[in-house]
Amino acid sequence: GLALGLWRRQAALAAAREDEEEKELRQRFMAPPVSGLRELRRRRRELRSRMELLIMETQAEVCRALAALDPGASFSVDSWERKEGGGGISCVLQDGEVFEKAGVNVSVVSGLLSEEAARQMRSRGKSLKAKDGKLPFCAMGVSSVIHPKNPHVPTMHFNYRYFEIEEADGTKQWWFGGGTDLTPTYLNEEDAIHFHKTLKEACDKHDLKLYPKYKKWCDDYFYIKHRGERRGIGGIFFDDMDSPSKEEVFQFVRSCAKAVVPCYIPIVKKHCHDSFTPEEKQWQQLRRGRYVEFNLVYDRGTKFGLLTPGSRIESILMSLPLTARWEYMHTPPESSKEAEILEVLRNPKDWVH
Repeated sequence: GLALGLWRRQAALAAAREDEEEKELRQRFMAPPVSGLRELRRRRRELRSRMELLIMETQAEVCRALAALDPGASFSVDSWERKEGGGGISCVLQDGEVFEKAGVNVSVVSGLLSEEAARQMRSRGKSLKAKDGKLPFCAMGVSSVIHPKNPHVPTMHFNYRYFEIEEADGTKQWWFGGGTDLTPTYLNEEDAIHFHKTLKEACDKHDLKLYPKYKKWCDDYFYIKHRGERRGIGGIFFDDMDSPSKEEVFQFVRSCAKAVVPCYIPIVKKHCHDSFTPEEKQWQQLRRGRYVEFNLVYDRGTKFGLLTPGSRIESILMSLPLTARWEYMHTPPESSKEAEILEVLRNPKDWVH
């Protein structure tokens, strides 16, 4: 009887502890996780669960940091389900004082890879052996694009994701991808150095070779071929990262995700009250047009989303600005501030050495 009483007391304590933990997690996130807190706790040692917790935490950290800078505005939080499997949480702030549009999305989806999406992956060198033409997959990630109102505050984008595919023989292929990059309307060298330095420190904790490699990859990836210029002043970008080990890559991705707030928020604070002219606002709109061109023509994530059955189009196109502009044959005057940023977009710079 004594042993049973003791066991009951321990079970009650454990249940109370679980409830407490659940409450704390609920408060930490913007919405309940797609996989459910119970399920995440049950599988908490598995990397998939740890990655889902990391993207949920990152979403909440970034949303809270942005909301603190724009107190009059608030995030609308949408949880959505995908009938093919999984779902996501979209947090979008629109028409604030500081941010014209800021979105931070989490998605956790699973199901069967479409033939089109599999083809895109094979074109990057993935050998995927399908069973009866079917490839079960699981993908999760957090992605964000922040378009401020003031042309002196840069646009920022980040994305961190994990992918798993089960092949015909049951073996699993997995990889991580992601990056953080900055798109200023006007060049401010001090900001560019702060942004790159913060990302470099996150990479250097793991391997000194990572920052130079992923900085170059970022410059090459965000290249608008038909314009001959980069989308912005870069940052870091990587994909298909599956070594040295799952744990090491996860810890690296964690460091990068934790660097998002410190690399960007100080820049917003510094410039969100700068004065600007109608001409500067117009130049911002033209640069945003370039942003749209890159996202719709080249961006791999946008393409994958549009090719995945049942994906949520509103969340995929959340990255597009509220306003943008295309003028016929627009060329800025030589030696102007507008020409200065174009020069850097055509010839990327090393900001940290």
